[in-house]
Amino acid sequence: MGLDTQLIADGTYLLVHANDGRLAGCGGWSRRATLYGGDHSTSLRDAALLDPRHDAAQIRAMYTDPDFVRRGVGRLVLSVCEAAARDAGFARAEMMATLAGEPLYRACGYHPIERIETPGEVPVPMIRMGKALS
Repeated sequence: MGLDTQLIADGTYLLVHANDGRLAGCGGWSRRATLYGGDHSTSLRDAALLDPRHDAAQIRAMYTDPDFVRRGVGRLVLSVCEAAARDAGFARAEMMATLAGEPLYRACGYHPIERIETPGEVPVPMIRMGKALS
């Protein structure tokens, strides 16, 4: 997938460190139109600001180190992102989930909107999912 420096510049990207200092997971949310893809995905990038009155905040770049899966890291990042998006006025959140992440997002109240495959030589199946934040 790759790094998205726009999330870092916007201050909406979170890192979770374990007690021993290792990076356990990360993720963020965005008020920009880009739904998924890192800096290298230039055709997918759209820095336009979303309007919280009718657009969904974008949950972005969620990753958990394999040593920390099923320990609440993803849920923690997701809940902090949802709260921040809600505080910014968004009533809904959307994401482009991998198949590996789908069970977590379903358990957290997200519902499938559409299934796609990423463009490129090796297509990756993805699921756009959404949730009301109210």
